[in-house]
Amino acid sequence: MQGGSSGIGYGLKYQARCISDVKADTDHTSFITGTQSLKEENEVHLIRLSTGGTELVCEGLFSHPNEIWDLASCPFDQRIFSTVYSTGESYGATIWQMPELYGELNSPQLEKITSLDAHVGKIKCILWWPSGRHDKLISIDEENIFLWSLDVSKKATQVQSQESAGMLHYLSGGAWDPHDMNAIAATSESSVQFWDLRTMKKTNSIEHAHVRNIDYNTKKHHILVTAEDESGIRIWDLRKTKVPIQELPGHTHWTWAVKCNSEYDGLILSSGTDSTVNLWLASSTNWDELTSERLVDSPTRRVDPLLNSYSDYEDSVYGLAWSSREPWIFASLSYDGRVVVESVKPFLSRK
Repeated sequence: MQGGSSGIGYGLKYQARCISDVKADTDHTSFITGTQSLKEENEVHLIRLSTGGTELVCEGLFSHPNEIWDLASCPFDQRIFSTVYSTGESYGATIWQMPELYGELNSPQLEKITSLDAHVGKIKCILWWPSGRHDKLISIDEENIFLWSLDVSKKATQVQSQESAGMLHYLSGGAWDPHDMNAIAATSESSVQFWDLRTMKKTNSIEHAHVRNIDYNTKKHHILVTAEDESGIRIWDLRKTKVPIQELPGHTHWTWAVKCNSEYDGLILSSGTDSTVNLWLASSTNWDELTSERLVDSPTRRVDPLLNSYSDYEDSVYGLAWSSREPWIFASLSYDGRVVVESVKPFLSRK
């Protein structure tokens, strides 16, 4: 199904790539986003969906010193978030705390809790464990994975362990398994690597996969979704990584981001450089059958997995975030700085 946007818009001053759900805010449907301007002072915006669900309201506007390449909200404290940023010459990573807002639009400066200063190379992302309070952080640069201990009250981080991905791999991102705080997946230019944080050793991999983004299924163990340059979207059972258990067409150009819904099993968002967001319903109820009988052609009628295509964008869509508080709502961010919040409720009846 093709469709324009019936969503609620919000405009940033500069171009942007990163948006995150504020999971710890259980009273509001909130998102945080940051800009990526090389020449101007960048901004972080805290935006909330109004009580009636009709508009996006800026609850906080903060200056940020450099262009933001990665941004993630702390899952257990709504005022804390992380950014990875570029000065034009080098990369940095910092944990920030928003000041108390008191309803002021132009808020005071962000408070720097701590910086992750052990990196030498190009930092790609910071990962928070998504499933609750945890005193550890992951940071990934092109060559290394770092495990940090974090003490917010003392404003301190310390490297607990680090490991190189190997000479032949340049890491590009990752995801933390919501079912296992000792397991992460890291993407490189030609594979997805799985790591055990207790030993900092690789445990498995998906080879020959040119992956741009990954996300774990929070409803089912062992299920990972990948967004790939050539092959669109693939769904994997991590117990059997030779072949995917399902493939979705993806986008007409690069599939850039993929996000699994935290409440509705099999509901997946993807976005791409074709200026489109797609809503998919994967056949999760048949995944066990697909795993064991994948090569057997089924005579049953195939259901189109594409529920809707949101095409009312004028630039590549790099940022995607489901709302944790209202899981039928998502936010998207196109490179021209446009945030759009949509509800997928009209399509949930098909599940």
